[in-house]
This record gives sequence, C-alpha cells and structure tokens, in this order.
Amino acid sequence: MARLSYQSSGVDLNLYGQAMQKLPALMQRTGPPGVMELTGGFGGLFRLSAMRPWTDPVLVSGTDGVGTKIKLAIRMQKFDTIGRDLVAMCVNDCLCLGAVPLFFLDYIAMGRDNPELLEQLVRGVSDGCLDARAALLGGETAIMPDLYADGDFDMAGFCVAAAERSELISGKERIRAGDVLIGVPSSGFHSNGYSLIRKAVFEHAGLSADDTISGTGAAVGQTLLTPTRIYASVVAALQTAVNNEFIHGIAHITGGGLCENLSRILPSGVRAEIRRDSWVPAPMFGWLQSLGDIADDEMFRVFNM
Repeated sequence: MARLSYQSSGVDLNLYGQAMQKLPALMQRTGPPGVMELTGGFGGLFRLSAMRPWTDPVLVSGTDGVGTKIKLAIRMQKFDTIGRDLVAMCVNDCLCLGAVPLFFLDYIAMGRDNPELLEQLVRGVSDGCLDARAALLGGETAIMPDLYADGDFDMAGFCVAAAERSELISGKERIRAGDVLIGVPSSGFHSNGYSLIRKAVFEHAGLSADDTISGTGAAVGQTLLTPTRIYASVVAALQTAVNNEFIHGIAHITGGGLCENLSRILPSGVRAEIRRDSWVPAPMFGWLQSLGDIADDEMFRVFNM
C-alpha cells in the first residue's frame, strides 16, 4: 500500500508555492504610505498616522463576497475582473460612513491548486484596491478538494477604513426633512441578483455568453461580468467639494434595492420620496426584465435600479 501524502490527498504544496510567488508584486503595487514592511510575518502592519494627522480616528470595517457572479466567471473562464467586484462590495459599504479606505484582505478557497487562476483573481483584487486607493495588505488561499469541485472557487474580502469621529456620516443622526437625494450611476448589475440573472438568461431564455443583447450590440457574458463600480473617487471628490457636514447620508444600493437600503440610513419619522421619472435605468435592466418576465416590484427589490 502506497504511503499517503498531502499531494495524494488533493493538495500540491509545490504548485501552492508557485502560486504564492506571484502574489507579493500584486500586493506591493497597491501600498499607500501606511503599509509597514514585515517580510514573512504572520500578519500585515499598517501605520495609521502615516496617512494623515488624526485627532480622534475611528476604524470602519466591512466584509462581503461576490455571490454567484462567480459561477458566471467560471462559465466564461474569465477571472481577471471578479476581484474588482470583491473589493467594491466591501469598500463601498465603508464609504457610506465617510471613511477613507486603508487596506484590504482577501480569502480565496479553491478545489485544487491553480497558480494561473489564483494570479488572475488576485490581480483583479489588486486592480480594485488601486481604484479604491487601499493597500492589499494580505490574504489567505485555502485548497479544499473535499469542499469544492475541481474548477470551483469562492472569494471573500475584508476592508478597513478610517474617519475622524466628528466627521462620520451617519444618516440616522444627520438626515432631515427637506434634504435632497442625489443618485450616482452604477456600472450595471454590480454583484447582486446573479442567481436570478443566470436563471433568466441561461435557463429560461436559453442564451449563451457569446450572444448579443438586442439594442446594445454588447455580448451577454461581457455585460453580465461588468465589474461593480468602486465609488471611492466619487465620495472623495464630493468630500473635497463640500464640507462633510453637508453630506447627511450615503447608501450603498445592493440587494434589496433602493427601498431597503435607503431605509437603513433614514431616521425615525423621515421617509424618502423618489421621483421614478428622474432617471432611466441602464438598458440591461429592461432587457433582463423582459427576458425573464420579471415583475417591476421584484426588479426594484433585487437590483440597484
């Protein structure tokens, strides 16, 4: 009987080592002044005072995943943008409190060692961190053949941001009757509702990723994999243009749509009045709704439209 080894059990440490060699450069390209060097350390170090002078800093954290948008990336064998989605889902939540992103960590679980796949995933995370102006400070890669089928993977992320306590944007404390709502456009479906999207597009309508969306000329797969927009530069520009005290609340419109996410920042006794005719949703939303015969209420409850 042959001796057992980690490799015969499904984990190749040599391949794992190859994959790890490519990651430090992707991390280093994101580093702002606060990152402290710790070669071979068990954790990442970040010096808060290197970013700017602080009086009473508050750390803000957010964690999230990408959901079943990953299934679409696997279907298309395109993995260089899904990491951007991961960063966006975490960073955008922190931005809602007026916080400045500091650093990001990722967790990637895979069915088998795949250095090329891992590099593409982390490159997307690194690109997202550049957009968010946050350091990719560290991460974890878990190879678990007993939990994930060959070719499957999952991702989770964790963002840490900071704000002066006196400058925190808390809608429930600031929002008043008469305040004006300003909507910032999305890049598309972002990272919510993909179980419904895949059901409508691939099962119900029988389309393929290479088919073209009528009226737009864009490919189905390319459109559905459009990365989630990272709003760090938008929020930073707004904070520069006006004093923070004039920004009364920020809502990240994810699952639950406008109604559920706006209600999270509204104080008791205040409601948001939205003029539905003040904007036109991106064509992809109407295309999906028609394709799957999805009710209006369901569209607004699931998507950021």
